[in-house]
Amino acid sequence: MPLIPEEPQIHESAQGPRATPANSRTAPTPRPVPGPRPAAPPRPGRPGPVRPMPPAQRTPRDSAAKPGPSAPAASVPSIPSAPSASGAAADGAATASVPQVQLIPASVEGALDAAEEAVDLLLDSGRAPGEVLVITTGEPHPWATHELSFGEAAYWAQHDAGDDVFYADAAALDRAAARPVVVVAVNGGDEEVALGALPTALTRAGTLLIVCGDPQRINSMLGAGV
Repeated sequence: MPLIPEEPQIHESAQGPRATPANSRTAPTPRPVPGPRPAAPPRPGRPGPVRPMPPAQRTPRDSAAKPGPSAPAASVPSIPSAPSASGAAADGAATASVPQVQLIPASVEGALDAAEEAVDLLLDSGRAPGEVLVITTGEPHPWATHELSFGEAAYWAQHDAGDDVFYADAAALDRAAARPVVVVAVNGGDEEVALGALPTALTRAGTLLIVCGDPQRINSMLGAGV
Protein backbone atom coordinates (compact mmCIF):
# COMPACT_ATOMS: atom_id res chain seq x y z
CA MET A 1 0.00 0.00 0.00
CA PRO A 2 1.49 3.26 -0.94
CA LEU A 3 2.43 5.67 1.84
CA ILE A 4 0.63 8.96 1.92
CA PRO A 5 3.01 11.79 2.34
CA GLU A 6 2.68 13.59 5.66
CA GLU A 7 0.98 16.91 5.67
CA PRO A 8 3.27 19.81 6.23
CA GLN A 9 3.25 21.00 9.85
CA ILE A 10 2.45 24.64 10.57
CA HIS A 11 5.07 26.13 12.76
CA GLU A 12 4.18 28.74 15.37
CA SER A 13 6.46 31.23 13.76
CA ALA A 14 4.24 31.41 10.72
CA GLN A 15 2.70 34.76 10.01
CA GLY A 16 -1.03 35.21 10.30
CA PRO A 17 -3.75 35.93 12.83
CA ARG A 18 -3.79 33.79 15.89
CA ALA A 19 -7.10 32.32 16.82
CA THR A 20 -8.33 33.23 20.27
CA PRO A 21 -11.14 31.39 21.95
CA ALA A 22 -14.29 33.46 22.21
CA ASN A 23 -14.72 32.79 25.89
CA SER A 24 -11.23 34.14 26.74
CA ARG A 25 -11.62 37.54 25.08
CA THR A 26 -11.50 40.53 27.35
CA ALA A 27 -14.71 42.60 27.32
CA PRO A 28 -14.19 46.18 26.17
CA THR A 29 -14.17 48.78 28.93
CA PRO A 30 -17.45 50.75 28.84
CA ARG A 31 -17.07 54.44 28.12
CA PRO A 32 -18.48 56.78 30.76
CA VAL A 33 -21.76 58.42 29.98
CA PRO A 34 -21.62 62.22 30.11
CA GLY A 35 -23.53 63.66 33.06
CA PRO A 36 -23.31 66.19 35.89
CA ARG A 37 -19.98 66.40 37.60
CA PRO A 38 -19.91 65.44 41.26
CA ALA A 39 -19.53 68.27 43.74
CA ALA A 40 -15.99 68.98 44.77
CA PRO A 41 -15.13 68.09 48.36
CA PRO A 42 -14.98 71.06 50.73
CA ARG A 43 -11.64 72.72 51.01
CA PRO A 44 -10.04 72.85 54.45
CA GLY A 45 -10.28 76.17 56.24
CA ARG A 46 -7.45 78.57 56.68
CA PRO A 47 -5.08 77.97 59.56
CA GLY A 48 -5.07 80.49 62.32
CA PRO A 49 -7.65 82.03 64.65
CA VAL A 50 -11.23 82.41 63.57
CA ARG A 51 -12.04 85.89 62.38
CA PRO A 52 -14.79 87.55 64.42
CA MET A 53 -18.16 88.22 62.91
CA PRO A 54 -18.92 91.84 62.01
CA PRO A 55 -21.03 93.64 64.57
CA ALA A 56 -24.77 93.77 64.01
CA GLN A 57 -26.15 96.91 62.46
CA ARG A 58 -27.84 99.22 64.89
CA THR A 59 -31.33 100.40 64.40
CA PRO A 60 -31.37 104.06 63.33
CA ARG A 61 -32.51 106.43 66.03
CA ASP A 62 -35.27 107.92 63.95
CA SER A 63 -36.91 104.49 63.71
CA ALA A 64 -37.60 104.69 67.42
CA ALA A 65 -39.20 108.07 66.90
CA LYS A 66 -41.58 106.73 64.24
CA PRO A 67 -42.85 103.37 65.49
CA GLY A 68 -44.87 101.28 63.03
CA PRO A 69 -48.32 99.90 63.76
CA SER A 70 -46.98 96.48 64.69
CA ALA A 71 -43.61 97.51 66.20
CA PRO A 72 -42.51 95.40 69.19
CA ALA A 73 -41.98 96.89 72.60
CA ALA A 74 -38.78 98.92 72.65
CA SER A 75 -35.96 97.76 74.88
CA VAL A 76 -33.41 99.88 76.64
CA PRO A 77 -30.55 100.57 74.19
CA SER A 78 -26.93 100.19 75.13
CA ILE A 79 -25.35 103.09 76.97
CA PRO A 80 -22.00 104.42 75.74
CA SER A 81 -19.18 103.56 78.12
CA ALA A 82 -17.26 106.18 79.98
CA PRO A 83 -14.46 107.68 77.85
CA SER A 84 -10.86 107.21 78.92
CA ALA A 85 -8.69 110.13 79.90
CA SER A 86 -6.74 109.97 76.64
CA GLY A 87 -9.94 109.74 74.61
CA ALA A 88 -11.45 112.71 76.40
CA ALA A 89 -8.35 114.76 75.73
CA ALA A 90 -8.46 113.83 72.07
CA ASP A 91 -12.12 114.79 71.73
CA GLY A 92 -11.42 118.35 72.80
CA ALA A 93 -13.81 121.06 73.81
CA ALA A 94 -15.80 120.87 70.56
CA THR A 95 -17.35 117.50 71.34
CA ALA A 96 -17.98 118.51 74.96
CA SER A 97 -20.15 121.43 73.81
CA VAL A 98 -22.33 119.19 71.63
CA PRO A 99 -23.54 116.27 73.76
CA GLN A 100 -24.88 113.11 72.22
CA VAL A 101 -28.65 112.72 72.58
CA GLN A 102 -30.08 109.26 73.19
CA LEU A 103 -33.78 108.42 73.36
CA ILE A 104 -35.27 105.55 75.37
CA PRO A 105 -38.94 105.10 74.38
CA ALA A 106 -41.13 104.70 77.45
CA SER A 107 -44.63 105.49 78.62
CA VAL A 108 -45.33 108.21 81.16
CA GLU A 109 -45.72 105.57 83.86
CA GLY A 110 -42.55 103.73 82.84
CA ALA A 111 -40.27 106.72 82.18
CA LEU A 112 -38.83 106.76 85.71
CA ASP A 113 -38.10 103.02 85.65
CA ALA A 114 -36.41 103.42 82.26
CA ALA A 115 -34.28 106.23 83.69
CA GLU A 116 -33.25 103.99 86.59
CA GLU A 117 -32.20 101.25 84.17
CA ALA A 118 -30.20 103.79 82.18
CA VAL A 119 -28.40 104.91 85.35
CA ASP A 120 -27.55 101.29 86.20
CA LEU A 121 -26.11 100.78 82.71
CA LEU A 122 -24.09 103.97 83.00
CA LEU A 123 -22.55 102.89 86.29
CA ASP A 124 -21.87 99.39 84.94
CA SER A 125 -20.10 100.90 81.92
CA GLY A 126 -17.65 102.77 84.13
CA ARG A 127 -19.31 106.09 84.80
CA ALA A 128 -18.70 107.54 88.25
CA PRO A 129 -21.90 108.19 90.23
CA GLY A 130 -21.00 111.85 90.59
CA GLU A 131 -21.07 112.24 86.78
CA VAL A 132 -24.80 111.53 86.49
CA LEU A 133 -27.71 113.93 87.01
CA VAL A 134 -31.30 112.64 86.82
CA ILE A 135 -34.20 115.02 86.14
CA THR A 136 -37.89 114.19 86.52
CA THR A 137 -40.65 116.28 84.91
CA GLY A 138 -43.50 114.78 86.94
CA GLU A 139 -43.46 112.88 90.21
CA PRO A 140 -40.08 113.32 91.97
CA HIS A 141 -37.74 110.42 92.41
CA PRO A 142 -38.18 108.68 95.81
CA TRP A 143 -34.57 109.52 96.70
CA ALA A 144 -35.20 113.22 96.16
CA THR A 145 -38.40 113.09 98.23
CA HIS A 146 -36.55 111.38 101.07
CA GLU A 147 -33.58 113.74 101.06
CA LEU A 148 -35.75 116.85 100.85
CA SER A 149 -37.46 115.74 104.07
CA PHE A 150 -34.23 116.73 105.88
CA GLY A 151 -34.34 120.21 104.40
CA GLU A 152 -33.22 121.86 101.18
CA ALA A 153 -29.85 122.86 102.58
CA ALA A 154 -28.81 119.26 103.23
CA TYR A 155 -30.34 118.20 99.92
CA TRP A 156 -28.38 120.68 97.79
CA ALA A 157 -25.24 120.09 99.85
CA GLN A 158 -25.18 116.58 98.41
CA HIS A 159 -25.51 118.10 94.93
CA ASP A 160 -22.55 120.38 95.56
CA ALA A 161 -20.45 117.50 96.91
CA GLY A 162 -20.84 115.76 93.53
CA ASP A 163 -19.90 112.29 94.77
CA ASP A 164 -23.14 110.47 93.96
CA VAL A 165 -26.01 110.37 91.46
CA PHE A 166 -28.22 113.40 92.06
CA TYR A 167 -31.97 113.44 91.43
CA ALA A 168 -33.77 116.74 90.93
CA ASP A 169 -37.13 118.05 89.77
CA ALA A 170 -37.33 119.80 86.41
CA ALA A 171 -38.52 122.96 88.13
CA ALA A 172 -35.17 123.15 89.97
CA LEU A 173 -33.05 122.37 86.92
CA ASP A 174 -31.75 125.94 86.71
CA ARG A 175 -30.06 125.42 90.08
CA ALA A 176 -28.39 122.16 89.07
CA ALA A 177 -24.82 122.31 87.85
CA ALA A 178 -23.62 120.66 84.66
CA ARG A 179 -22.55 117.02 84.71
CA PRO A 180 -21.11 114.77 82.01
CA VAL A 181 -24.36 112.78 81.73
CA VAL A 182 -27.92 114.01 82.26
CA VAL A 183 -30.87 111.61 82.29
CA VAL A 184 -34.37 113.10 81.90
CA ALA A 185 -37.47 111.09 82.77
CA VAL A 186 -40.49 112.64 81.04
CA ASN A 187 -42.94 111.14 83.53
CA GLY A 188 -45.74 113.69 83.26
CA GLY A 189 -45.98 116.95 85.11
CA ASP A 190 -46.75 120.43 83.91
CA GLU A 191 -46.42 120.71 80.14
CA GLU A 192 -44.71 124.09 80.36
CA VAL A 193 -42.12 122.82 82.85
CA ALA A 194 -41.46 119.70 80.79
CA LEU A 195 -41.19 121.77 77.62
CA GLY A 196 -38.44 123.90 79.10
CA ALA A 197 -36.65 121.02 80.84
CA LEU A 198 -35.21 119.36 77.75
CA PRO A 199 -33.44 122.38 76.20
CA THR A 200 -32.04 123.27 79.63
CA ALA A 201 -30.94 119.69 80.25
CA LEU A 202 -29.16 119.79 76.90
CA THR A 203 -27.05 122.67 78.16
CA ARG A 204 -26.32 120.82 81.44
CA ALA A 205 -25.12 117.62 79.74
CA GLY A 206 -21.40 117.56 79.07
CA THR A 207 -21.19 114.54 76.77
CA LEU A 208 -24.50 112.62 76.87
CA LEU A 209 -28.18 113.44 77.29
CA ILE A 210 -30.55 110.48 77.77
CA VAL A 211 -34.28 111.17 77.53
CA CYS A 212 -36.85 108.57 78.62
CA GLY A 213 -40.41 109.09 77.42
CA ASP A 214 -42.72 109.25 74.43
CA PRO A 215 -40.62 109.77 71.27
CA GLN A 216 -43.08 112.05 69.45
CA ARG A 217 -43.52 114.27 72.48
CA ILE A 218 -39.80 114.44 73.10
CA ASN A 219 -39.04 115.35 69.49
CA SER A 220 -41.56 118.16 69.59
CA MET A 221 -40.00 119.44 72.83
CA LEU A 222 -36.49 119.38 71.47
CA GLY A 223 -37.55 120.83 68.15
CA ALA A 224 -35.36 118.25 66.32
CA GLY A 225 -35.22 114.50 65.70
CA VAL A 226 -33.46 112.46 68.33
